[in-house]
Amino acid sequence: MTRPDYSSLSAGNIVDFIGDIFERRGADSYLGEQVTMSEHMLQGAKLADEAGAGDHMVAAALLHDIGHYTNEFPDDALEKGVDNHHDEAGAAVLAPFFPSVVTDCVRYHVAAKRYLCATDPGYFDRLSAASVHTLNLQGGPMSEEEVEAFAKNPNLEAIIQVRIWDEEGKVPGMETPPFSHYAPMLQRVVDEHMSMGPQE
Repeated sequence: MTRPDYSSLSAGNIVDFIGDIFERRGADSYLGEQVTMSEHMLQGAKLADEAGAGDHMVAAALLHDIGHYTNEFPDDALEKGVDNHHDEAGAAVLAPFFPSVVTDCVRYHVAAKRYLCATDPGYFDRLSAASVHTLNLQGGPMSEEEVEAFAKNPNLEAIIQVRIWDEEGKVPGMETPPFSHYAPMLQRVVDEHMSMGPQE
C-alpha cells in the first residue's frame, strides 16, 4: 500500500500525517526514559482525559513532543528545518491548524520545566534522571527575569499543566488508548480552529 503524500500539509491531512508518524515512529526510544515516544505522548493524553480536560488540553498533552520528529516534516513546514529545537519545531508545524493554547503548550513545555524548577521547590525532585539531564542542556532553572517574563504568557496555566502531565507520562506498562482513539478529537479541534479564520 502506497503511503500518502504529506509533502504539503493541510487541515484535511494534518491528523493523518501525525497518525502516520505515531504508527511508523512511535516505537522510537524516548531520550533515556523507560517508555517509547508514542507511549509517553499517549500517556499524557490519557492523564489529561482522566483529569476531565477539554479537547484543547488533551490535544496539547498528546502532541507536546511531536517536534522530536522534525525529520518527518515537509521541507516548507519549518523555516529552519531540522535545526529547530523540538519545542519550536513542533509548534511551528502545528500552528497553521491548531489554536494558540495548543501550540503554546507545545512551544513552551521545555521552558515550563525551567520555570517550575525556579518557582516550585519540590518540582526538581519529581524529575526523572533523563529529565534532569535535559534540564541542564536546556539552561537549568530560569532566572528571576526569565520567570517574570514567562509568567506573562496568557496560556501559562495550560502550559504548566501539560508540563506536569509530561513528567507523569513516563510509566512503563501503562495501558492507553491508541492514537486512533484521539484522531477524531484532533480533527474536531482543527476544524473548529480553521472555521474561526485567521484571527486567532
